[in-house]
Amino acid sequence: MCVKTASPRPDGASSAGAMSRRLFLVSMPAFLAACSTTGGAVQTLAPAGPDPYYVAMYGPIPDESFPLPATDISRVEPRFLRQQVDYHRSEMPGTIVIDTANRFLYLVQEGGKAMRYGIGVGKAGLEFEGTARVARKAQWPRWTPTPGMIAREPARYGQYAGGMEPGLTNPLGARALYLFQGNRDTLYRIHGTSEPWSIGLAVSSGCIRLFNQDIIDLYNRVALDTVVVVLQDEPLMYPQKEVPQWVARQIGVDPQQPAAQAATAAPPSTTSAYPSPDAAAGPRRPAVSI
Repeated sequence: MCVKTASPRPDGASSAGAMSRRLFLVSMPAFLAACSTTGGAVQTLAPAGPDPYYVAMYGPIPDESFPLPATDISRVEPRFLRQQVDYHRSEMPGTIVIDTANRFLYLVQEGGKAMRYGIGVGKAGLEFEGTARVARKAQWPRWTPTPGMIAREPARYGQYAGGMEPGLTNPLGARALYLFQGNRDTLYRIHGTSEPWSIGLAVSSGCIRLFNQDIIDLYNRVALDTVVVVLQDEPLMYPQKEVPQWVARQIGVDPQQPAAQAATAAPPSTTSAYPSPDAAAGPRRPAVSI
């Protein structure tokens, strides 16, 4: 004769409870696989890739005259992304300060702060030092090579003697600031670029280039006659960025060559003013020291 053991609850829930415990034990390995333990605490693994804050900052701007696509920042060193920093020099708020050696442009702000942008420095950007002013601002500017450029390389630049139409492939990008000393054009420009890989490097041509999203931001913050101070040979804050191998293959330089020398070693591109790769500020961020 068989004896049935009575459930401690009248609805027989003890068997369901046992099943729930078994399911929990079976599911534990999958739960633990998604977490890591550090110092006895279980922590969720962080996703790889750029900070979503910066992904949004460099996202598309569809309402431009030429709808601007997102900038791929997956290969950009975080220090070259737009951010507010502590600023310890003595320039007045509203001044633009360009540190060519460290590849930074600062817009000095109140309270010992500055908005810092990563830059690429072209050959012309390494040939000017001193103080100038923003005498002209342009949205989606035309680009015209200098007479000297046309004389040196007529096959390359002669076709643009009358100017290159604005657009996504124009070397000046989405905005340009034109610097004068008095009424004399210095031929020094702060402008955008369609080649984000060049930010942080000394490149073969151009002046001072920023991500298109950054030059739009800077353009909106500064007025005509803004003072611009250009510094050369400042002490290095970081090791200079080396030319990435995938970029070196495109511009034909030794990837171990210092970035500053790549500007003179890189051969000219046959399709644009710059070599091209295979494809293609707010309070949320803590201030960092310069």
